[in-house]
Amino acid sequence: MLAVLSVELRKLIRSQTVLLALAGPSLITLLTFFIVLKGRRAVPWDRVLDSAASAWAVFLLPMSVTALAALVAHMEHAPRAWDHLRSLPVPRWRIYAAKAFWVLVLVAAMTGLNLLLASASATAVGAIRPDRAPTGTPDLAKVLLLNAKIVAAAVLMIAIQLWTALRYASFVPALTLGIGGTFFAIMTTRAKAGVFFPWLMPFNTFAREAWRAEAALALGAGLGLAALALAVAHLARREVV
Repeated sequence: MLAVLSVELRKLIRSQTVLLALAGPSLITLLTFFIVLKGRRAVPWDRVLDSAASAWAVFLLPMSVTALAALVAHMEHAPRAWDHLRSLPVPRWRIYAAKAFWVLVLVAAMTGLNLLLASASATAVGAIRPDRAPTGTPDLAKVLLLNAKIVAAAVLMIAIQLWTALRYASFVPALTLGIGGTFFAIMTTRAKAGVFFPWLMPFNTFAREAWRAEAALALGAGLGLAALALAVAHLARREVV
């Protein structure tokens, strides 16, 4: 399995994955910079970091997962490399499991990068305008736990997006699904039924109602891991045409 993981990692490094991994968090960095700079007064650190995390969870995380899944699948679809990959003397499921593993790692890394860059942009504002520097001391344990929950709650969405991207050679179904899912997530953030919507589960970890946040986390992570295992099993069994 380590050899398969190593091969998939080298493919990702040679692709445009790094650029994609930087794009989403960088957009929130710019947004955070101008919000803090143009604010009427200095705001607490916790509010700055929560705002960056919520913007990531509700919009840029789903869109980044959509693009990332399409990119990972396109690396094999475009050169019609599936026949070669599936003829290698390794169990087929390992190929798909390795791709899923690195997508999960990249999503976790991008979530952490979003937190770091948002902190850096707010610090930069403080250097330029000391009167706008964030106040207080951030509760790092709380911030890290919240971001970990966002990643965990996104697993079901990642499983659906990755299965769609790997299943269909065209990138259109995966992009349509991701854009549509993100659109409905933004439009239904306050809907009670939204807790069952995979694209809204990461954002629901911010819910004030404890049951809502717990349900989003349990469904997103628990059901997500099961869905990811089923997706790998299904893709490994099907024949590529």
